[in-house]
Amino acid sequence: MASNASMLAMIMACALLLTGSTCDAARNLADTTPAAGAPAWRGGPGVAAVPADTLALMPPMPSVTLPTVPQVTLPPMPAIVVPKAVLPPMPKVTLPTVTMAPMPAIVVPKVTLPPLPFVPNVNVPMPFAAPPPSA
Repeated sequence: MASNASMLAMIMACALLLTGSTCDAARNLADTTPAAGAPAWRGGPGVAAVPADTLALMPPMPSVTLPTVPQVTLPPMPAIVVPKAVLPPMPKVTLPTVTMAPMPAIVVPKVTLPPLPFVPNVNVPMPFAAPPPSA
């Protein structure tokens, strides 16, 4: 449950960041800054240079005004009356006493393993290991 809650918190934080007013700031900056001439592009490797007067400049976007929403008054919420209900008393439940048979003792036999054979420490390359780099 904790991971679901932290995931929900992260989604809400990302949604809050995405709904920020950066678009309004960019629009305000674009509307208030005077249009400057396009800088001359020098071209790239294998691409010829294009003179600045041949580049097409985008026209400024018009600002959009949103319509106003009229104020709406809602009627008051009606009072909800919940009737008081008297519940009957809970019946007494008696459970029969049950005696269990005693658990039999489980005897685990002791097992001794034979000693492991001696394995000498020999430096043998493994077949799946990479070969040593050549000098």
